[in-house]
Amino acid sequence: MGRAKRKKPFIEQIEITGVAAEGKAIAKYNNQVIFVPYVVPGDVVDLQVIKKRKNYMEARAVKVYKYSDIRQEAFCSHYGVCGGCKWQILPYSEQLKHKHQQVVDALTRIGKVKLPEFEPILGSEQTKYYRNKLEYTFSVHRWLSKEEMDGEPKDMNALGFHIPGLFDKIVDVEHCYLQPEPTNKIRLAIKEFALKNSLKFYSQRENKGFLRNIVIRTSSTGEVMVIVIFGQNNPDDINKVMTFLKDEFTDEITSLQYIINEKMNDSFSDLDVYKFSGRDFIYEQMENLKFKIGPKSFYQTNSNQAYKLYSIVRDFANLTGNEMVYDLYTGTGTIACFIADLCKKVVGIEYVEAAINDAKENAKINNITNTEFFAGDMKNVLNEVFIKTHGNPDVIITDPPRAGMHSAVVDVIIKSNPEKIVYVSCNPATQARDLELFDDYYTVEKVQPVDMFPHTHHVENVVLLKHR
Repeated sequence: MGRAKRKKPFIEQIEITGVAAEGKAIAKYNNQVIFVPYVVPGDVVDLQVIKKRKNYMEARAVKVYKYSDIRQEAFCSHYGVCGGCKWQILPYSEQLKHKHQQVVDALTRIGKVKLPEFEPILGSEQTKYYRNKLEYTFSVHRWLSKEEMDGEPKDMNALGFHIPGLFDKIVDVEHCYLQPEPTNKIRLAIKEFALKNSLKFYSQRENKGFLRNIVIRTSSTGEVMVIVIFGQNNPDDINKVMTFLKDEFTDEITSLQYIINEKMNDSFSDLDVYKFSGRDFIYEQMENLKFKIGPKSFYQTNSNQAYKLYSIVRDFANLTGNEMVYDLYTGTGTIACFIADLCKKVVGIEYVEAAINDAKENAKINNITNTEFFAGDMKNVLNEVFIKTHGNPDVIITDPPRAGMHSAVVDVIIKSNPEKIVYVSCNPATQARDLELFDDYYTVEKVQPVDMFPHTHHVENVVLLKHR
């Protein structure tokens, strides 16, 4: 006879007291922390626990007795469903306060190194329409509201975002506040065209269907790139869709391209891209620099805040014109190009070979001649032989992925003995771990948090390390 399933607790009229990672809020009950989404500090709610662990619980709010004085109305009709912009019910000033504290907590509790007074977090002037890239998914498995599930929905096609935790459910987006126009117009137009012409949307369960994804990139120069990803190679229908977009948005789409993806996953980094009209790239502008953005290029998704972030990096590096600089995890070489005219030479290293090709191209179109770029796994490329060959760095700029830096990379950096290290991170927790590894040799001189993604829990942080 199997064990009876233990009923999960139902907790009445409990106050939400704080904000946690991943955009969730916190309540405390019987000395346990409860993580709750879509509530803010000061809300008084009934909670249904959905997950119980030894040291914490996860719950959802099922009734609100009192709304917090700081709570504001969600501006998006899809709030609470699509999973994005989870903090939009929290005033932006409160979001910044909690993001700043997130950096403080990570560096003090995990890093355990001596820290200076932190600079106030640098907020984003734009809190809506700040992204320059979005990817939407076509699906025959539209997410249904409770009211729709009780009825008989006629149309199950959707074009929008994945529901968190449900690979095959897509919320049909009416209006997204993340990216400026013509993004919403293009998305709605292609959906209407597809329905009128009976073009099949993709099935995530069966891995088949004609229309699969659409990627839209915009730039501060006003240029627009549209990439349609088709799940089947139907030349006539492909031509029909692409011709419609070309004719409908003649004055708006700068680069119109498509990809045929018949794989089991949505990634297209290994697939051919076909240009239909316009250029096969768009330009991004930063000060007097131009950056060429292709369909597979990486570029910071908040252009305005990227400029502020790179300006902080430049200020922290405080270059005099004579330095050898290493730019680790250089991506498409944006930071390397941004600081190149202030130093003797920049050496950029990046894992993705296509990104390094973009970096070389970006240096070329900006007539920058004092950069060198190398592709490969950082822990394999950056070694004593490499440094001996290319020169000892005076300054190292490092912007690793969320996992932070491999301990072998940290060891090589320490051995190369740069005077300064400027560490950019999208994950203050792994940054704090790495700072502790540097602590015997370097002191933390400056800390500057930067908000790149309003209404989300994500925060960037820049740290200046100086040799002891």
